[in-house]
Amino acid sequence: MSYYSKHVFFCTNDRQDGQPCCQRFNTRAMRKYVKDKCKKLGIHDAGKIRINSAGCMGRCNEGPIIVIYPDGIWYTFVDEEDLDEIVEQHLLKGKIVKRLQLPAIV
Repeated sequence: MSYYSKHVFFCTNDRQDGQPCCQRFNTRAMRKYVKDKCKKLGIHDAGKIRINSAGCMGRCNEGPIIVIYPDGIWYTFVDEEDLDEIVEQHLLKGKIVKRLQLPAIV
């Protein structure tokens, strides 16, 4: 059994060379938004859900990127409303948000 039921990783990589990167989409602030939302919902704690930053996940052209483990579901998003849908549907109800889901293999 894992320490957390789900682990959500936000790519917050910032490339200074002009190449695509997730941080161009303000992912650090978006990660904080989701973490704060999960805390308010009472689902961010040991045995529940953990929201973390991650370095580059190698899918820079599809960004911004989050991945949820142990489910292995990859998402992209545009704004806070997309993230709200991921929290409400995937994290709370266990339903994949198909419209935001990325294929497992590129």
